[in-house]
Amino acid sequence: MAAKEKKIYKYKKVLSNPSRWEVVLKEIRTLVDMALTSPLQDDSIHQAPLEIVSKLLSENNNLTTQDHESIIVAIAPLLENNHPPPDLCEFFCKHCRERPRSMVVIEVFTPVVQRILKHNMDFGKCPRLRLFTQEYILALNELNAGMEVVKKFIHSMHGPTGQCPHPRVLPNLVAVCLAAIYSCYEEFINSRDNSPSLKEIRNGCQQQCDRKPNLPLRLLHTSPDLVSQEATLTESRLKPVIVTNEIHVEVERNNTANQKMTANVGNDSEPNLIDCLMVSPTCSTMSIELSAQADRILGCYVEILKMLSDYDDWRPALASLLQPIPFPKEALAHEKFTKELKYVIQRFAEDPRQEVHSCLLSVRAGKDGWFQLYSPGGVACDDDGELFASMVHILMGSCYKTKKFLLSLAENKLGPCMLLALRGNQTMVEILCLMLEYNIIDNNDTQLQIISTLESTDVGKRMYEQLCDRQRELKELQRKGGPTRLTLPSKSTDADLARLLSSGSFGNLENLSLAFTNVTSACAEHLIKLPSLKQLNLWSTQFGDAGLRLLSEHLTMLQVLNLCETPVTDAGLLALSSMKSLCSLNMNSTKLSADTYEDLKAKLPNLKEVDVRYTEAW
Repeated sequence: MAAKEKKIYKYKKVLSNPSRWEVVLKEIRTLVDMALTSPLQDDSIHQAPLEIVSKLLSENNNLTTQDHESIIVAIAPLLENNHPPPDLCEFFCKHCRERPRSMVVIEVFTPVVQRILKHNMDFGKCPRLRLFTQEYILALNELNAGMEVVKKFIHSMHGPTGQCPHPRVLPNLVAVCLAAIYSCYEEFINSRDNSPSLKEIRNGCQQQCDRKPNLPLRLLHTSPDLVSQEATLTESRLKPVIVTNEIHVEVERNNTANQKMTANVGNDSEPNLIDCLMVSPTCSTMSIELSAQADRILGCYVEILKMLSDYDDWRPALASLLQPIPFPKEALAHEKFTKELKYVIQRFAEDPRQEVHSCLLSVRAGKDGWFQLYSPGGVACDDDGELFASMVHILMGSCYKTKKFLLSLAENKLGPCMLLALRGNQTMVEILCLMLEYNIIDNNDTQLQIISTLESTDVGKRMYEQLCDRQRELKELQRKGGPTRLTLPSKSTDADLARLLSSGSFGNLENLSLAFTNVTSACAEHLIKLPSLKQLNLWSTQFGDAGLRLLSEHLTMLQVLNLCETPVTDAGLLALSSMKSLCSLNMNSTKLSADTYEDLKAKLPNLKEVDVRYTEAW
């Protein structure tokens, strides 16, 4: 080891005072050979030559392009298993910018960047690695084939199979894209003190006197790198990642909504992003025009996000990473950016997997998400509501057929819903019918307008007639009388339950046992119509999270609930926290976690009997 250190010291001394570059190049090759042939498996043996060359390059700016390429080729073998040090990254960045068509970019830099994307764990600590990756991809885009070369590179990072074997590739690529897109708007971000805020734009105000200074944002320390830090893809499903540069704009909530709806939804003190992006037609000063170079960078990296969204295995993670809207507000106010990004949002809206399309909604309560941005009235909406209808359809088709979702639509998007229903959109017709069925709309004139809208089309007329039939059946079902206790035979199905409940009056039914039947979450639509139900037994059924969400919104007087051996998870069990009358709850042999159990105990004051055997909380 001492001998190796002496040799490294010798080379360091020789290379610190270069006289002839052909001699220097020979010494560099010898130094690299020594590092490669050393029997010692020590990172310092390989890093030392790279650091020596890095220092040499930083202190000699008069090298020719040929000298640059010769040095890069000479140290290439060391880069196969080692990340380049920061100064060397800057040198590589410069080479990518000045000679993007050089063969060195393809032959030497490609494996280096591939290694960075596969193995780097934290761009926040190594920002120059990210910058080098950015410049490398831009250099590929400068080749004759342009984005086709970039597309082949992305495909090489994913691999030929349906599942990418490298879990770090996607979050690293997303971090690079976010930082590059951020850099396109850096000029606007740094001059925020001299430009109107989105709140001022919304209010048509251009005065600067009331503005609050914004926190400085820097490219090398921008929080999109946190996407790489916080995203862990070792699990098959990702939880939403909260990025710390989420847009916070101080703006008052719109108070023109119906007071009943506002009370039902809850009083949010959080700022509404979409409200502040509602640009007044009389105010056109927030036009974002990028330089030619920034425009090329933006086009390249938005195109990469579109490519990433085309991979089925990457889409869940990509949706989770983009759910917090980790872009500067200037990008969201830029028509070209939101128009290009629309493709990615469409891919999320078309994906039947709940873990994907649920990311269209906000990352937490009180914050707006992509759903609001691309809805009519949102700054990103550039159509007549087609994408909005598509998003509503996929969300309603999974587990969002709830009062809360309908209340939100009624409060914020009732106009667009009625317009699309008037044009025959079946999803919107269904939405309006559900609003009437669940008594979401309190105002009589609005109810009449919805009915007129429904009766103006064939599909609306048919669905409204079906609603009226259901309402008549509901009145008969809820009419006082009938049994107080009811037990369905084992192996009964959702259809059997629906048939039974349509056969008479069940207004007195307090105790219903569906234990050991084949009912699923679909039967929840019938259960919520039982006004006197206090005890429900779902032991060993296929009743799941979607059904629990619906029950929690409607059966608030339920006192006893048995979920033993059902497929419910934390996602559905957390909804039970709104059922304040629960005094007995059986979650034996479910996927209940300890954290969810503690949360339920804290939020259900009347809970006295609980069974959590054979769960994580046991």
